Amino acid sequence: MSAKFPKITEAGLAELRKRIGVKITNTVEPWNYEATRDAIRHYAHGIGDDNPLWCDPEYAAQTKYGSIVALPSFLFTTSRLISGYCGGLSGVHAMWAGADWTWHKPVLRNDIITTEAYLKDLVEHQTKFAGRAFQQIYHVDFFNQHGDKVAEADSWVFRTDRDEARERGTKYTEVKGKVEPYTEEQLAEFSALYEKEEIRGATPRYWEDVKEGEELPTMMKGPMTVTGFICYAQGWGGLYIRANKLAWKMQQAHPGLGIKNRFNVPDCPERVHWDEDFALEVGAPGAYDYGPERCSWLTHQLTNWMGDDGFLRKAKSQIRRHNPDGDAIFINATVVRKFVEDGKHLVEIQQKAETHRGELSASGVAIVELPSRS
Repeated sequence: MSAKFPKITEAGLAELRKRIGVKITNTVEPWNYEATRDAIRHYAHGIGDDNPLWCDPEYAAQTKYGSIVALPSFLFTTSRLISGYCGGLSGVHAMWAGADWTWHKPVLRNDIITTEAYLKDLVEHQTKFAGRAFQQIYHVDFFNQHGDKVAEADSWVFRTDRDEARERGTKYTEVKGKVEPYTEEQLAEFSALYEKEEIRGATPRYWEDVKEGEELPTMMKGPMTVTGFICYAQGWGGLYIRANKLAWKMQQAHPGLGIKNRFNVPDCPERVHWDEDFALEVGAPGAYDYGPERCSWLTHQLTNWMGDDGFLRKAKSQIRRHNPDGDAIFINATVVRKFVEDGKHLVEIQQKAETHRGELSASGVAIVELPSRS
């Protein structure tokens, strides 16, 4: 096997381990510092969420918040680290693979968000995708302009050897580069799901009315298109999408970042999300969606269901496979527990996202606070 890309080395791992627990002070600036009306709306639209609580100032003014609120996953735009920007192992591929969120307070229109972060752990795994891989876990705390902690989260990427994934990885042997056109009947079924999508909104969903075993409405996402991936990047910002001088400056600061394209020009590794040929080179089944995007789809299902008076307290998601261009995703969820804790009326919800072929795409578990009649 001829090596085209930098490899994981013991020396690189040893250097990376020295950073565990050390506060990070020199990270790249976020896509958004402030939760402006436009920033919130662009992110919401990037995941296909048109909830008026995020997007309509006149509607939001009539709610208990009195203004537009940022959807929970908006905070991905306020930290590059929570979104998959990672240090160490120069030139080695990184795939965002999950997050464990806790939200403490809502983020309101024009809130200013600051963060504190550190590398939490580095865990070795054996994978079908690329053999030996390392889970690189970061912890990030989020604060508003008043110094209140609005949220905290662990998120992780998997560092993988691109050559191993391309030459020996077995996870996507059957589907790499495969094109499966949909029938008109299938497209009609997808349209029906979108037409039935319900935003609970101003109608409270009371804790007393929810039953254990209750199922949430199925949420449809897709079929995946490169256009959709770019739409998400518009709201989220992308990690490495830079132009001209700014692209050059980033590559000077991080020499392993630029990967030569067909013109021999260094380009960003993020192009796996829109460049089919490059995606196949790193072992993926094709150009594929973003990990934080899929986490945001899971929380979208929850916020649709809970309504304006609910509050998403916790959500843990794990990404299980790539969703390449052409895949359709169906998210199903079930209430598995009702409980009261510290005076809060809570429900636990388990989520599962599957492709149209029945493959597990992502899984999640969440805690939602609901209003109580009492």
